[in-house]
Amino acid sequence: QVHLVESGGGLVQAGGSLRPSCTISGRTYSPYAMGWFRQAPGKERDFVAAIAWRGQDTYYADSANGRFTISRDNAKNTVYLQMNSLKPEDTAVYYCAALSYYRGSDSLRSPRAYDYWGQGTQVTVSS
Repeated sequence: QVHLVESGGGLVQAGGSLRPSCTISGRTYSPYAMGWFRQAPGKERDFVAAIAWRGQDTYYADSANGRFTISRDNAKNTVYLQMNSLKPEDTAVYYCAALSYYRGSDSLRSPRAYDYWGQGTQVTVSS
């Protein structure tokens, strides 16, 4: 069994920063990639960023590009999402997810392609 545990959400004022993290635990597991998604009340779960578990490839949604940075520490089985210049519209539950195998060029941005999910961490940005 693979478990993903997020932490590091919280309440911050507009313009502030947060750095949620996600740690993989359970059986020995090496994903193809890790992703961050977010879901605001009444909305669909949207792609935020993804990172390959090997190599340097990273991917960002337009809304995150230039403000958010995804990174990983393979030795700690942990992925991070550094979020700067936060806006009220960034308010959502943020989920990390693990993609076990490459499933095509669009798979990294599709929540349906991911195999394991964390429980989510709330990020609230006040104006």
